[in-house]
This record gives sequence, C-alpha cells and structure tokens, in this order.
Amino acid sequence: MSAPQVSIVIPVHNEAPILEGSIRELRARFLKLGRSFEIIIAENGSRDDTLALARELERELPEVRVLEYHEPNYGAALKAGILDAKGEYIHCDEIDICDVDFHRRALELFVGEDGGFDLVVGSKAMVGAHDRRPLTRRVATRVVNGMLRASLGFRGTDTHGLKAMKKASMLEVVNACVVDRDMFASELVIRAERMGRRKVEIPLNLVEKREPSIKLSKRVPKVLQNIAQLVYVIRIKGE
Repeated sequence: MSAPQVSIVIPVHNEAPILEGSIRELRARFLKLGRSFEIIIAENGSRDDTLALARELERELPEVRVLEYHEPNYGAALKAGILDAKGEYIHCDEIDICDVDFHRRALELFVGEDGGFDLVVGSKAMVGAHDRRPLTRRVATRVVNGMLRASLGFRGTDTHGLKAMKKASMLEVVNACVVDRDMFASELVIRAERMGRRKVEIPLNLVEKREPSIKLSKRVPKVLQNIAQLVYVIRIKGE
C-alpha cells in the first residue's frame, strides 16, 4: 500500500467520551477532500477506555492507526506520532477540535511557485480568529505567547494547538526539540522560526467539544516550569 499524502496526529489522554464520535466525524469529512490520509491516535497513559476504543477504531477503519506512549505526556506523544507518520504532510490536531477546514486551508498553503510554506500554525489569537473558549483560557493563551515573545523572540501570535507541516523540511526541526509535555508544540514553532523554515499563521474558528481535561490552575505551574526549561536550552545552552 502506498504512503498516504496526509498524516493527522492526535494525542489523546482519557478521552473515551468523545473519541469515537470525533474520529468518525473527522474521517468522514476528510474523505470528502479527496486526499489519501491516515489518522494516528497517539494514546498516552489513559486510565479510562480510551485505548480500547482506539483499538476498535483501528480494526474497523483502514485509515486509523494507534500509537501507544507509556505515560501521560502530550508533547512526547505528539512528537512520537509525528516521527511515526507516513504522510508527505503531517497535521497535528486536537480530539476536542478536529477542524477539517484548517487542514484544507493548510494543504493549499504548501504549494506555490516558491514551494509554499513549511509550517502552518492555526492561531487562536490573531486578527480574524474566533476563540469561543472561556475568558480565562483566552487570556492564558495571550500571556504564555507574550512570555515566549519576550524571552525567546517568538514572532507569532500562537504556538499551541492545530498545525501542519511538510515532513521533508520539518523533521530536522522536530528532532531538535528537547522539551516535552505542553511546551513541545511551542518549541517546535519557535525552533522552526530560528532554523529558517517558512511559517505562516491562519486564524481559527475555535469551538471545543468538552470542558478542558486539566484545570487551568493545575497547568500554570507546569507551563511556567516548561517555559523556563525552554529558555534554558535555547538561550543559555544554545541547543
């Protein structure tokens, strides 16, 4: 069987209530785009029925593959899924979003007379975006990205969430990343900028399918710790 054109990587942790419906809807809508694709469910340390449901989908749907990571770690699971992807283009999605319109728009930006872009980032904060998450989460996004701009020279409006990339030009960037958990996605975007990859942001129309799985108050200390680690490896160690 030939390799798919697009690999969609979705990290999941304790997502049993929405997993099956989200994957089936994503598959049905992506089939209409006329592109060959695979959906990689990057399961990481779930304690509910997420893995069992993912395996059932893998057995039933030919486009679905399951990748297991041994502990709850969003960034490590996402990185493992990217490295395991077989597609020419690798798209990173979220199980509570599954935005096929983002994937369609991103694929259009990979081609052009100049070769197109290497990385497309879906932004929740740029002009034209419609972010319907709670106010506290919208503010947190802007604060974190402001910290990344101040500490690491980040030049965009968002780093975490939906993104798409050309496998051939971005694997070197992925392999250079050393931070995991929530900050892997941010490091990926920042390293892509620093390594001269062609990046573009496009606005998202964001509606989540469920409440956040982790309370914001519990995430803040870990995010601050991961930002400090990222500053250390990039600014101080120069990696």
